[in-house]
Amino acid sequence: MSATHGRRQVPRFGHGSRVPGWDDAVDLTKDPAVIPDPATTPVPAELRAEIEAAMAKYPERRSAAIPALHAAQRLHGWCSPEAIDQVATVMELTPAYLTSVASFYDMLELTPRPEHHDVYVCTNISCSLLGADEVFDAMVQAAGGAEDLHVRSFECLGACDIAPMASVDGEYVGPLTPGDAEQIVADLRDGRPVLEAKQLRFRRCVDPGVEAQGNDFGPPPPGAPRADTAGRPPETDDAGGPPEAGPFPGDN
Repeated sequence: MSATHGRRQVPRFGHGSRVPGWDDAVDLTKDPAVIPDPATTPVPAELRAEIEAAMAKYPERRSAAIPALHAAQRLHGWCSPEAIDQVATVMELTPAYLTSVASFYDMLELTPRPEHHDVYVCTNISCSLLGADEVFDAMVQAAGGAEDLHVRSFECLGACDIAPMASVDGEYVGPLTPGDAEQIVADLRDGRPVLEAKQLRFRRCVDPGVEAQGNDFGPPPPGAPRADTAGRPPETDDAGGPPEAGPFPGDN
């Protein structure tokens, strides 16, 4: 089976792009965009705290735009105008700047969607060469058009070492085979960790030559350290991930 056989055509708009609105005319009669007034833009306390924690990680606050928008999307269900205004208020940025960020990244929604699981199958070169197209087709078939399963191909997820791979609600899993698709759907339906034995966070090492059993993808034992908490103090190495304010050793 060829790498492109059976692939659905990528929908495009009349202007040839996959992105809506890129060539919409700018309304020059509008007033310049301004930062929303904090006095008239209430922001939920938990959202404000999460955005401020994200900004504290970077020397330039704009670098926190993506995690801030993610936080707003989790709260509102999508990056609504209200959500973007709230982020803009805390970050002291214009809504137009944040909208430009949200419209660029596929994982940020600018239109309301029903509650759903996101399954992004990487179909870039490394994954495609190793069978990602077949994995994607199997995933679409396993999902069966269910409204609560959002399956799409993704340009690159940056995990070539576990190709072919996918991101399932943000959890990186791989290497995948078409047979894993049914298990992914079953795990999501039953509320279990998705393909726990193939989660990137539990992989012992990306370079098998660094340590023994570095390519071991067996199910992790209880209390196994996770890749995303490596090097952190023991009190922050929990299953829920490192807390926002937890310092790395050596941080000032």
